[in-house]
Amino acid sequence: MTASEARSLRHTWLIIAALVLIRLIAAAWTPLTFDEAYYWTWSKHLAGGYYDHPPMVALVIRLGTMLAGDTELGVRLFSILLALPMSWAVYESAAMLFGGRRVAASAAILLNVTMMVAVGTMIVTPDAPLMVASSFVLFGLAKVLTTGRGVWWLGVGAAVGTALLSKYSALFFGPAILLWLVMVPKLRRWLISPWPYLGGIVAFALFAPVIMWNADHQWVSFIKQFGRARIEHLTLKYVIEILPTQFLFATPLVFILGAMGLYALLTRRAGVLAVRTLINAMLWIIVLYFVWHSLHSRVEANWFGPVYPAFVMAAAVAANAVTWGERAQRLVDFCRRWAVAGGVAMFVALVVQANTGVLSAYRRDASVRSVGVGWRELAQNIETVRARTGATCVLTMDYGTTGWLRFYLPKGTCVAERFERIRWVNMPEPDAATLNGKLLFIDDIDVPHPELQQTFAKVERVAELQRHRGPLLIETFALDLLDGAKGDVLDRSPPPELAK
Repeated sequence: MTASEARSLRHTWLIIAALVLIRLIAAAWTPLTFDEAYYWTWSKHLAGGYYDHPPMVALVIRLGTMLAGDTELGVRLFSILLALPMSWAVYESAAMLFGGRRVAASAAILLNVTMMVAVGTMIVTPDAPLMVASSFVLFGLAKVLTTGRGVWWLGVGAAVGTALLSKYSALFFGPAILLWLVMVPKLRRWLISPWPYLGGIVAFALFAPVIMWNADHQWVSFIKQFGRARIEHLTLKYVIEILPTQFLFATPLVFILGAMGLYALLTRRAGVLAVRTLINAMLWIIVLYFVWHSLHSRVEANWFGPVYPAFVMAAAVAANAVTWGERAQRLVDFCRRWAVAGGVAMFVALVVQANTGVLSAYRRDASVRSVGVGWRELAQNIETVRARTGATCVLTMDYGTTGWLRFYLPKGTCVAERFERIRWVNMPEPDAATLNGKLLFIDDIDVPHPELQQTFAKVERVAELQRHRGPLLIETFALDLLDGAKGDVLDRSPPPELAK
């Protein structure tokens, strides 16, 4: 490595470290989203699987809280730090595939500039470890291509297995890899080699705990997630959401570079056949499926996370390895020059808005539903009412409220969701004595619950509490004291997947 390359490498990692530090600061300031609080409850009871997802997100949270405690930063710490090995894998993969440290450095930096990574690692969901695993799938395949050594297929299998422990959408890596091998003549020899199949065995072995958990729970998680592919009606209203959301999640400047890079790869202006096919297979298999999925159901923007390691490599190619015409080159130079500053500005603005609402003049926006601003103060007031009334447990109606209350109420406070018992199947239920005492029932004030009168001898409204973000009233909760249960407090009806 030359002195110039060494300086470039130091510069790259300083930028990435600075971006990670910004996320750590934002993570400590920002309240948990309802999904994060829910996944945090998983981390207290690790298992081979859960109703919604495989277990990796729970393990990631558990590792973070072991280091930084049950705090917002603790929940998010390990997820944010995973950006470092992810960046390394993307850097090394790009260097192998495109033969230059400049492309590699650009890919690693552009990856961290995207909102998909900046927000997607700070807000802990299964997509965070999935993106990391995806980068190592690409790294392993790059090693297979550049070294020709079959043993690297075991690394590919380990990366795919880890991805499967994160989210079921990792199954798309199988068709992508197969397409790559079939489309590149010199790689077809691997189809009759034992190494890829040994890699598949490694992936299956890592995924086995999820299969075993599902077998013990009537395959409910598989039915829930794979059932989303079922077509019940066709519509175009969700398709038009994909492009603008990805334009923002990639950040506009990185998206432009990525689109130009994909064009360059498709028109053979960069990369050899095996490299072009690998990037396209790792990206388009997933993209095309989700476009098809959007014809009958909404596709959340973060679901595209696994394609981002390949996408930023295409962006780096556009920025550094393609000769463009004069006008296109000016656009590339502009995007490359301002991508980091633009990405940081977008991230900071998003965090400030979610926490304060100042950028919308304190009006309601989409983040108030998911980000738990005001829940710490609300939980303190709920605890005051609970202590005053002598309630032995707090009863809720949804998993988001349950997660938030378990996180923000004093440690050890009994909180139970009345319905959806499958979500809590890995966790011990409150004992009968606790549930047969006085219960504090919490739900939105606008939602009536006439069934409570049939289930409990006494139902008394004891408080109405509000959640705020600054001057904005987000929601008002009614607190009812329940006493004299006439039967089982918890509804044990099967989940809809099994009821069908």
